[in-house]
Amino acid sequence: MRLLRLACLPFFLSPVLASGASVAAAVPLVQHRAVYDLQLSEASERSGITGISGRMVYEIRGSACEGYTVRFRYVTQSSTRDASQITDQQTTTFEDADGKSFSFATKSYTDQALDKELRGNATREPEGVKITIDKPESKSFELQPTQFPTQHLVDLIHRAKEGETFYETSIFDGSEDADKAMTTTVIVGKQATATSNDPERKALDGLSQEKFWPVDIAYFDETSEDGGEDTPEYRISFKLHENGLTRDLQMDYGDFIIRGQLVDLAVFEPDDKSTCDR
Repeated sequence: MRLLRLACLPFFLSPVLASGASVAAAVPLVQHRAVYDLQLSEASERSGITGISGRMVYEIRGSACEGYTVRFRYVTQSSTRDASQITDQQTTTFEDADGKSFSFATKSYTDQALDKELRGNATREPEGVKITIDKPESKSFELQPTQFPTQHLVDLIHRAKEGETFYETSIFDGSEDADKAMTTTVIVGKQATATSNDPERKALDGLSQEKFWPVDIAYFDETSEDGGEDTPEYRISFKLHENGLTRDLQMDYGDFIIRGQLVDLAVFEPDDKSTCDR
């Protein structure tokens, strides 16, 4: 199963995005650790799934000057009529402040047994993006120009602030076999604040009055046999705060949907260094 992408064609950039550094400086992301409870929302008969529960932890550290490190853990127990299994994905990534380099390392476990380890790097070259894989085996290849996850998130926040409600872009995040970028269509709704009966209000605590946008992103695989043009591989919807916090997650994989509710949030103090020495 593909996991949630929190950060989100051929490559399109608005004029202000010509410099990754200027954009990152304009849209700083809050350093935080967010914990989400996961539950199966619905499943088709074809999926064979009778239940899914689990927890997801997302942590982002760093700054617009130094780049961002993201640690992500996604643990679920899924059940069918005949069996159940526990899956555990642990990912660490680093993206530099200019969006020019991106490193990724993922370990995936099934019932506590390691079944996959992936490590690699991506660098922006004049004609595209060069991918170098170290594990499970050494190889390298090139992709068309695309965004990395933090750059994609910053781009999304900037576009939302500018009032853009629909656009198309692409993202490379090192997931699965790290061999392709996904084309995305992004829909941004009207900005709002949490209502008094919002189930995540308690976890938000001091951020409960911060404005957010409802966002829906559909992911398409352009390398698939049908060109990926009609049916998305999956789609996600969430509430996106101006500081980069995402919550009220819905992950739609076609045959089943998982909901993620924010249950705990730790916000870290920003670094003392507030300006970039560039």
